[in-house]
Amino acid sequence: MKICMMIEGAYPYLRGGVSSWVNDIITKMPEHEFVIQTIGAFTADAGKFLCSIPDNVVEISEAFLDGGDTDSKKGRKRLSKKEYEAVRSLLFGADDRWEDIFDMFQKNPISLHNLLMGPDFFKAAREYYDANYSRVAFSDFLWTCRSMYLPIFTVLKCKFPEADVYHAIATGYAGVTATCAGYIYNKPVILTEHGIYTREREEEIIRAKWTKGIYKDLWIDHFYRLSTCIYNRADYIYSLFKRARDTQIELGCSEENTEVIHNGIRYEGMQNIPVKDEKDTNINIGAVVRVVPIKDIKTMISAFHHARETVDNIRLYIMGGTNEDEEYYQECLDLVEMLGTEGVTFTGHINVKDHIGKMDIILLTSISEGQPLSILEGMAAGKACISTRVGDCFDMLYADDPDKSAGIVVPVMSVGKLAEAMVTLAVDDKLRKKMGENGQAIVLESYQDTMMIDKYRKVYQQAKSCVKKAKAYR
Repeated sequence: MKICMMIEGAYPYLRGGVSSWVNDIITKMPEHEFVIQTIGAFTADAGKFLCSIPDNVVEISEAFLDGGDTDSKKGRKRLSKKEYEAVRSLLFGADDRWEDIFDMFQKNPISLHNLLMGPDFFKAAREYYDANYSRVAFSDFLWTCRSMYLPIFTVLKCKFPEADVYHAIATGYAGVTATCAGYIYNKPVILTEHGIYTREREEEIIRAKWTKGIYKDLWIDHFYRLSTCIYNRADYIYSLFKRARDTQIELGCSEENTEVIHNGIRYEGMQNIPVKDEKDTNINIGAVVRVVPIKDIKTMISAFHHARETVDNIRLYIMGGTNEDEEYYQECLDLVEMLGTEGVTFTGHINVKDHIGKMDIILLTSISEGQPLSILEGMAAGKACISTRVGDCFDMLYADDPDKSAGIVVPVMSVGKLAEAMVTLAVDDKLRKKMGENGQAIVLESYQDTMMIDKYRKVYQQAKSCVKKAKAYR
């Protein structure tokens, strides 16, 4: 079977939890061939893969949101009535006519320049503006609409790889392209959300400096509309934990089409790993994270600074890439310097197995997560964990049951609570050991990789027999 994974902004350009998950699915199903349809932000990143490519990946097809028109102004200048109504419905979000959008870009491709700068898009945007946003300047509104739809229309012009099953690893751009490919080739579509894409985009846009006022609402609505494309059409929809599934249903997914499949890791791989030198009397706190804003490294540093005022032998190791957002990385370095905090080390990319055994505590301070592998890896390695209350972290750590708890869960962006948790675990060796043992028991019971792989193996086999349902899309 040939499976096409549709991935946005992760594998193979970036390391991290989602990329590790994709790699596990591929390498542990050698009986299948995989095609990667990856969606990146910038054409300049073409071919710059940070992840190793397994042997059963037979093709990698790249698409970029900044790709624009290759045919410049060539192509049709006007839309048919059917196409115009489809574009209009996309703007208004009142009708679901994605199949007509797919046909417009795949069967009789149209110049993006002629579409977005032409009279038909202008007319549809003006109608939407008059109905909802007439209190702002129309010229700004029109250019915002053009900037929103250029990326999605760009990737919809691509020729997608042919496969037996299309598996999107998010909604948004990946979800729309997977749905389009499934429609074109008459094949089933699967969605796995590691976090709820629309909620994550909403949080980012609310904090963003590049847009303001009602334009934040416009962008947020846009991403919700993109997500409904695959929500309404996927044959199977999966999430990593129950609350995420509940959110999917709340956002419009059919309850019958949704199911939870937990993340899984290889428990044995986190045993017999290098451990801390017995002469090392420091308490080592490790965070396996990319240095990007959503991981909230600044709160981590501030909390660590306050914790050191009580426990001076703690050390913080921030273990992950620093080049994804170099400006934010520099801001983190500047914060360490401004606070005068000692004991903070940025390691850059690491092999987790070489370092996690040397930690006493595993730390996660993210603003948004799904079911983070870094916490599962810490639990499997027998380490007490501290996490913000995001995604499935609370339930993973059994924080509501002191006897079974594998860690401490604190509110997002709470410097005080986070510092308090660091101190609590740093001074209590017995508590750290007990939580580490609890974490290993939890992973053995519910989060082993064999459980996850077996479930997805069955999903792929089941999906292959789902062709009749896919044909109904036409």
